[in-house]
Amino acid sequence: MSRPDDEQARRRRTSVRARLRQKAQLTLPEEVRHVLHVGEGDEVEFNVETNGRVTVRGYVSVPTDQVWFFAPERLAGKRQADDEIAMETGTVHDSGEAMFVHLDNFGVADP
Repeated sequence: MSRPDDEQARRRRTSVRARLRQKAQLTLPEEVRHVLHVGEGDEVEFNVETNGRVTVRGYVSVPTDQVWFFAPERLAGKRQADDEIAMETGTVHDSGEAMFVHLDNFGVADP
């Protein structure tokens, strides 16, 4: 059975080709779609460097009403919460009411 590191190294060595079609259309080979985690309707982002090197990655657009979820301070709080859960150091409450009292003490408003 291959280890994840072996799988990543194998993927890096994969070389595939695709032919440019009419109107400059290109179909990404299955191996590339798999590595990028993209499918029909998804976006890809191309980065062209000055030396001619081109990188491509799967790209996810975020609706404007959900941008708040990806704010750096929000993601930092989520990482902290995930770490506390993993280390079992978070605070456990006996009820929802007790949880909101605790949050109010830290200046977090009820939803």
